[in-house]
Amino acid sequence: MRVLRRLVSVPLVLGLTVLLWTTLPLWVLVAAAASPFLPGRWRAPRVLWMVVVYLTMEAVLLAILLGLWMASGFGRRLRTAYFEGIHYDLVQGVMAVLFSEARRVLHLEVVSQGSVPDAHPGVPILVCCRHAGPGDSFTLIHTLMAWYSREPRVVLKATLAWDPVIDTLLHRIPARFITPGRGVDLEAEIAALATGLDENDAFVIFPEGGNFTQARRHRAIERLDQLGLHGMARRAEEMVHVLAPRPGGLLAALDAAPEADVVLVAHTGLDHVVTMRELWRAIPIDKQITMKWWQVPRSEIPADREERIDWLYGWWERIDAWVEQHRVVVGGRVAPEPTGGDGAVDDERPEEPRSSGRR
Repeated sequence: MRVLRRLVSVPLVLGLTVLLWTTLPLWVLVAAAASPFLPGRWRAPRVLWMVVVYLTMEAVLLAILLGLWMASGFGRRLRTAYFEGIHYDLVQGVMAVLFSEARRVLHLEVVSQGSVPDAHPGVPILVCCRHAGPGDSFTLIHTLMAWYSREPRVVLKATLAWDPVIDTLLHRIPARFITPGRGVDLEAEIAALATGLDENDAFVIFPEGGNFTQARRHRAIERLDQLGLHGMARRAEEMVHVLAPRPGGLLAALDAAPEADVVLVAHTGLDHVVTMRELWRAIPIDKQITMKWWQVPRSEIPADREERIDWLYGWWERIDAWVEQHRVVVGGRVAPEPTGGDGAVDDERPEEPRSSGRR
């Protein structure tokens, strides 16, 4: 399947890049002519430039990745520490360029508050992040690598592997592509990925399972009620900006990495932008993404499964309260809650918590 996917995606990306550059003057004229009729400030040229940057980077990176594959003995040494480090550097470089352009072209800023992931050097961390808004997983990965020199391990939806650079890069560093609902033992995959973390690793997980929307929030509450977990359902009803966390993945990671601290991350700024249509309408974004970090030493995390679930719900209630205090105001009123979808791991199968309440 991977070979077939790349036989389709690689020529497609390269062909689109060549087509875009050979016809770029025409696209510039079209974008400039359309701008006076579109809301926002030069929305079409901004989007065009970001597409040019992205496709150009994809084409260049595919050439670099091919060169690294040959230099590694046609793939034989790709998973050694040396080549793994080079691929992490590539990921960090790609993120730096994309966020630099987003800051310049889309007027998007990222600021950080609170405890930082390097507060306890030499300790691996499990990073649990709220899931809402476009590209929050990429923002988190960029922040972990660029600001805190961590090497992230992440679980992604298999659909993201249709991007040939993401597909190739993340098959050469610790990561997992999964297809929820197709016989995948998600907790086993998470445990395998969280095993063997070293002092500069960061295992990244989104306990909610998908971007926040009101529809998903209601489904999560209904699922808890159907499972007879009425106390947890009532707690989920009180949280209005986050989904009820699904504890199975985090519990599996905690068991697989008994020496790791936990870092919890909340963010707000683009909560109201989820679908491509909403993103288009928001450009230029002119927004600030604020990220709040809390680091919990392993000694403060309960050992009992039920107590860990209660501990996770308590932190998610705290994150919900933080979002309420810091959420973005648009046009003099609070931004509407998102209603669309996302590309993150979102396992809709019922999960039954066993609880009542740089190298």
